[in-house]
Amino acid sequence: MAELSENQATNFELGIDGFMFAELFDAGRLKELADKFYDDVKKSDPLLGDALNKYIDVRGIGYEKRVESKILTDAAPHLSDFIARLFKVTTENSELEKDILVQNPVWKYKFFVQRRAAKKFSAERVAKLHEVKLWLALTQLRNTAFDETLLHDDELAIAEMTVRLLDAEETLVRTASGIDRVSDTELTPAAHDTVTRVQTAYEKLKDDEFGKLFSEYVLQEDATGDLLTVRAGLHLLEAWSAVAFHTRARKWHSFKVAHPLDYQNLVHLIHPEPELHNIMRGGDDILRKRDGFKLTDDRGTMRDALNEIDYCLICHEREKDSCSTGLFEKDGSVKRNPLGIKTEGCPLDEKISEMHLLKKHGDSIGALALVAIDNPMCAGTGHRICNDCMKGCIFQKQEPVNIPLAETSVLTDVLDLPYGFEIYSLLTRWNPLNAKRPYSLGYNGKNVMVVGLGPAGYTLAHYLLNEGFGVVGIDGLKIEPLPATWTGSEPPASAGGQSAGRTCPKPIKNISDITEELDERILSGFGGVSEYGITVRWDKNFLTMVQLMLSRREHFRAYGGVRFGGTLTIEDAWAFGFDHIAIATGAGRPTIVPMKNNLIRGIRQASDFLMALQLTGAFKKDTLSNLQVRLPAVVIGGGLTGIDTATELFAYYPVQVEKMLHKYEQVVEEFGEEHVTKAFDPEELTVLPEFLDHARQIRAERIRSAAAGEEPNFVSLVRGWGGVSLIYRKRLQDSPAYRLNHEEVQKALEEGIDFIECMTPTEAVPDEFGAVRAVKFERLEYVADTGKFEKTNDIHEFPARTVGVAAGTSPNVIYEKEKPGTFKMDEWRQFFQPFKVERNGDGKLHAVEAAKGEAGFFTSYEHDGKFISYYGDNHPQYAGNVVKAMASAKDGYERVVELFADERNAHTPVRTSEAFENLIATLDEQLRAYVVRVDRLTPTIVDVIVKAPLQARKFEPGQFYRLQNFETSAPVVDGVRLMMEGLALTGAWVDEEKGLLSMIVLEMGTSSRLCSLLKEGEEVLVMGPTGSPTEIPENENVLLAGGGLGNAVLFSIARALKAKNNHVIYFAGYKNGDDLFKREEIEAATDEVIWATDWGTEIAPQRAQDAGFRGNIVKAMIGYAEGKLGSQTIDLKDINRIIAIGSDRMMNAVREARHTVLKPYLNEQHVAIGSINSPMQCMMKEVCAQCLQRHVNPHTGEEFFVFSCFNQDQHLDFVDFKNLNDRLKANSIQEKLTNLWLDRIFGNEGFKVTQQTS
Repeated sequence: MAELSENQATNFELGIDGFMFAELFDAGRLKELADKFYDDVKKSDPLLGDALNKYIDVRGIGYEKRVESKILTDAAPHLSDFIARLFKVTTENSELEKDILVQNPVWKYKFFVQRRAAKKFSAERVAKLHEVKLWLALTQLRNTAFDETLLHDDELAIAEMTVRLLDAEETLVRTASGIDRVSDTELTPAAHDTVTRVQTAYEKLKDDEFGKLFSEYVLQEDATGDLLTVRAGLHLLEAWSAVAFHTRARKWHSFKVAHPLDYQNLVHLIHPEPELHNIMRGGDDILRKRDGFKLTDDRGTMRDALNEIDYCLICHEREKDSCSTGLFEKDGSVKRNPLGIKTEGCPLDEKISEMHLLKKHGDSIGALALVAIDNPMCAGTGHRICNDCMKGCIFQKQEPVNIPLAETSVLTDVLDLPYGFEIYSLLTRWNPLNAKRPYSLGYNGKNVMVVGLGPAGYTLAHYLLNEGFGVVGIDGLKIEPLPATWTGSEPPASAGGQSAGRTCPKPIKNISDITEELDERILSGFGGVSEYGITVRWDKNFLTMVQLMLSRREHFRAYGGVRFGGTLTIEDAWAFGFDHIAIATGAGRPTIVPMKNNLIRGIRQASDFLMALQLTGAFKKDTLSNLQVRLPAVVIGGGLTGIDTATELFAYYPVQVEKMLHKYEQVVEEFGEEHVTKAFDPEELTVLPEFLDHARQIRAERIRSAAAGEEPNFVSLVRGWGGVSLIYRKRLQDSPAYRLNHEEVQKALEEGIDFIECMTPTEAVPDEFGAVRAVKFERLEYVADTGKFEKTNDIHEFPARTVGVAAGTSPNVIYEKEKPGTFKMDEWRQFFQPFKVERNGDGKLHAVEAAKGEAGFFTSYEHDGKFISYYGDNHPQYAGNVVKAMASAKDGYERVVELFADERNAHTPVRTSEAFENLIATLDEQLRAYVVRVDRLTPTIVDVIVKAPLQARKFEPGQFYRLQNFETSAPVVDGVRLMMEGLALTGAWVDEEKGLLSMIVLEMGTSSRLCSLLKEGEEVLVMGPTGSPTEIPENENVLLAGGGLGNAVLFSIARALKAKNNHVIYFAGYKNGDDLFKREEIEAATDEVIWATDWGTEIAPQRAQDAGFRGNIVKAMIGYAEGKLGSQTIDLKDINRIIAIGSDRMMNAVREARHTVLKPYLNEQHVAIGSINSPMQCMMKEVCAQCLQRHVNPHTGEEFFVFSCFNQDQHLDFVDFKNLNDRLKANSIQEKLTNLWLDRIFGNEGFKVTQQTS
């Protein structure tokens, strides 16, 4: 490792002699630490030490699973003790062990209740018992004889009393039977003490309830002496426990029984509509009070987790741990459960039973060490994430063990220790129980570019780092930087400068130092679908931990906002010096539901909604993000994404309207209601009062609940406004969500979601403004004999002002679509065709197509001995969920390592760490973007000039970028963080030599107005270029029609056209001549310009061939064609191509005019192209689908859809401009309110002074 600064504030002496904290990041010292551990084990237990060393020496190869488990479970406590000493937390670790073991009486009491008390007292006998009197008697016994239990909760206290009496009973029975030959006076001290306590209590309480019942039970028991005393006490416990067990009034773990699994009825439902049995919801008794976007599930208590572990059979010792290995038929095939789901067990083969055994013994560090062998990135799995292990649990006919809950509890137990994060982090790169890789290796000189930093990507990065590779991860999403003190990475000394080096990262003593409430957490972007696709049912602080663990690694660097294939190509990667590329880009293109009007305003793809909600921060109270939904809402789909979309819609609506009311009140106070309402059109003025009224009802509920000392309950309100329904084409039990993880269905029902089954969508019904108001569905009938669903022609119309479509996705293989022929695809052209790498006759490695069913990890790509592998949802055998994606990395990384085996075995000299540092310096300089300056061109237009060398070099005319600032550096004004949503901005000009890129911004919306606040030297994200370059013909006559900001786009296209010997006539339209900018550039790139202005200052031509015109562009074209503007440089009939860029209204006007008023003057064979400004969000091509644009073939009437961020240049005659105009208004009320709020802020004198001085 590069030399570390030993700052005493961060580096400190560890509890193992000779080791400092900083050295835990040094591969060489990690080996020495492992050797130290092995020596300690051998000194403490020579036989175990020998066995462990032999196991490690052969990397675990050849060991039976049972033998391996025995070695690991025996060695884990030694490792736990070693790590506790290392971090000087031995006392705290012992306290944790006590906290776990103190719960043991509960599990013994549970056995007592269910195997003894419940069997002794039948239902008839229980009915005759008086629970209140029994509890009073039990309380008296507790207070008098076992008052030390008053420190504990009731369940643990009763359990301790029971265990004391059971232990005494066992001793007395053994004595009476002659097994233990001792007299009563020689009873064990504990038994004698228990008997004495009960007898003393009886003497004190003879006339109280305990004394009366005790006397009664003495007469009923067939025993004598001390045994009679104990049995009478146990009789009291049996009687009360039987009553409590049957009534279940107390939600104690002791009374919990595993229910049989009825696979067709795994969730609790009611049917609220007798006339339509298809509608289902949860009963009022199960509804939860969710308020916003804090963590919805707290992962339970320690006792909850220990209850699951007590339930587990710990069956690895009998090699029955199917939770890890799966269940199989006699022929070796994997079993399927009654829902048809394979019971394959944990995709990672995690040592689950062994983990439970260690945790049961109170050893959380040891348990985590066993987990980390196969699942080092366990922060990304566990509770509310995965359940493959539960599907494989040996309990197939009753409730399975909740393994994810237990796994997460093991992790959080450790994290809650002092330096718990450091312990976990260390176990990911140093785990002396991991025979394959006990400690990470030093840098081997080979560098891998991992494309995509979701679960597959970050897991693969981890494994490759441990093998000594340098890893650079790139992702199209914005990735927020972590504090440099956490990572040990010094920020650049200046904008665009190189990093000042690495220091010892600040040790994280308390996990609370790096975690936040989820509704306040910085939206990192790291983690891909885990960040934007998974809801707050899961604690995303775990993603922060994964990001931090990787970011601290010396030979790792992550770059957000880098699009593979756009910003950085395969050829670029090789040129930068990468030795391998690994693709882990995850899911891509969403499925479009075939129904009439399926893209009218109000209909969104689920990925669009979830990204807007969870990446732009719409759910946070301190952001300006605009995401507008209206109720009722319908989500079409039956998968887990559909569940997530439905629950988050339900939770977001109250947040949305509250934020709107707050802004509304602020701007009305500032400007007056009349001024504010003038900003809205008639449609918006019908919807805005609805939002405000709902917000006031939310506010009233908050006031009511606060006065009552309750949590606010918004379920009845949201349902009263129409609620959210998830509608699926098949039965509930056929839905992917139910079959794969019915718990999520249950949780959705608890949050107030309705599920409607057997309905297939046929038509979205628009209102008078073109927005969705309802969706028509055809009811399908399930035919049990065939298992098929038949149409009924029974149409039902469900009200819907918002529709989310969650109908599945396809793998992200956009590189092949952009650059056809790069990769061989499978027969369905969905996945990359799997290949493996082998040697052939020439002795060199070559890509060979894998046999059917074989998990090849390579694509077909092969060039100069370099290969490209793929993982996660890109891989057909690992697609589907987070843990499978991670398993692909675990199973596939070794194939990458094998590519370089010869060089490693030959001890070929490797590049030094300095080589990796040079690579990072180059990438920093090429990929990171910094603001050079922001020039104001007109009162409403600014030119943002950034230094972004690679992005600039890749630009071709017509393409665009996604510009964002970082949340961590965004200014905060009036309690609001001025964070930009992704802005789609076309490149105006580039200076490749200086690495400069110009993007011209029309300040018409929230994020565009925030561009003026960008400061010189500020780091920003510039993702791209994206979109398709405008087709540049040769030797043609081309008419350019630019409206407003479109002129910023067109002059770069005009320049490219002139370079290809085209004759260019440019109709430049402006509302006001004062809006003119870049005049010289426009004139230099054109043969003739017609300056058209609607009003205000006219633009006088400066060249003889140019002309000015008062009126819009279409009228200017007509005037030109009629010869009214002076001499013509070209007859419009000679125009081969028209390229129009401007507002949707302007481009539509050009489209219509070509077939009407301009038709006589134009060549009938001309091509007409428009650069379509669809709503856009991710701009990564076919991912979020916000940019979907409806097309209609003018010749056939056929409808189809285009992703505008893939190809913004579209044939004018195909574009449905009305649909485009409608969809551009999807968030219009929010956008206008936010603009008014910005008017208020920008007009504040204090704000102006701050901006001038900063």
